[in-house]
Amino acid sequence: MSLFERGLIHVYTGNGKGKTTAAMGLIVRCVGHGGKVAMVQFMKGWPFYGEIKGLSYLPGVDLFRTGGDKCFRKGEHTEADLKEAQRGLAIARNCVTDPKYDLVVLDEINVAVDFGLLSLSDVLNLIGIKLPTIELVLTGRHAPRELIEIADLVTEMVEVKHPYQRDIMARKGIEY
Repeated sequence: MSLFERGLIHVYTGNGKGKTTAAMGLIVRCVGHGGKVAMVQFMKGWPFYGEIKGLSYLPGVDLFRTGGDKCFRKGEHTEADLKEAQRGLAIARNCVTDPKYDLVVLDEINVAVDFGLLSLSDVLNLIGIKLPTIELVLTGRHAPRELIEIADLVTEMVEVKHPYQRDIMARKGIEY
């Protein structure tokens, strides 16, 4: 039996820090009520993200990572990056149609669309096949207007101040 009678759609976007972190908070809360979760990470093939090991401690969470192990700028993706994004989309399709899941998080999918690795129509089609009892979260900067319009909950993270502005680089356990 599903945890949710009606699964809603969340979008966490904006230039501020905390989009994936907010989704992780929902994962913890869902698992705390006995829910089953799938998190599909796009463009996050680097093996050193703290959430990889952290999620492994939580029962009922399946983590699927896609993408290469190197960051790249918009417009500089390779054929391998495109294939990884399509692999992630296929995994996401399976997750949003699998009744064992209560919550599905598509981490950085908005960036994958913005970078041209996935089409907006593919993501809209994915949302269209989602089971009605699955709560769906889409994270990443530059969420397309169309996703914002169909979402039930939209949070924009606004960067007011960030350590990067003082040349403090990403720190293990905080930014990754």
